[in-house]
Amino acid sequence: MSEQKTNAMRLLDSKKADYKVYDYTKFPTTNGEEVAAVLGQNPNRVFKTLVTVGKSGKNYVFMLPVNAELDLKKAALAAKEKSVAMLKSRDLLPLTGYVHGGCSPIGMKKLFKTFIHSSAQDFDAIIFSGGRIGWQIETSLAEIQKLVPFTLADIV
Repeated sequence: MSEQKTNAMRLLDSKKADYKVYDYTKFPTTNGEEVAAVLGQNPNRVFKTLVTVGKSGKNYVFMLPVNAELDLKKAALAAKEKSVAMLKSRDLLPLTGYVHGGCSPIGMKKLFKTFIHSSAQDFDAIIFSGGRIGWQIETSLAEIQKLVPFTLADIV
């Protein structure tokens, strides 16, 4: 593969992780359901990465299917917070190093407490942002766990 590696891909390589890359840069979209369609994938298996801020001021990462909505009450419960709110778009790049639509759970500037919707365990591998708009990574939960400790939770 001759594509330029993203930080997420370099980190996966450093752990000798087994993963596959999808390039949909010829069909630029940040809409998750459109991404799933372009890739010819089940949208239940394509996950979006959302960053939130808790009432305590701590940040949390939530991964859920692109065709689902984050339930902020369930997310707060999972994070043991009184409440969580979506991080403002303008705060995403300085906090994570990623832009909206290209935010990968792997390779953020800091490691945040991460939650993945429990439906992810229904698949051998899930697909998520590769760290740049137009790139997706497919890998197993076991490979993700090598780089990002996470908790499976009911967050939708």
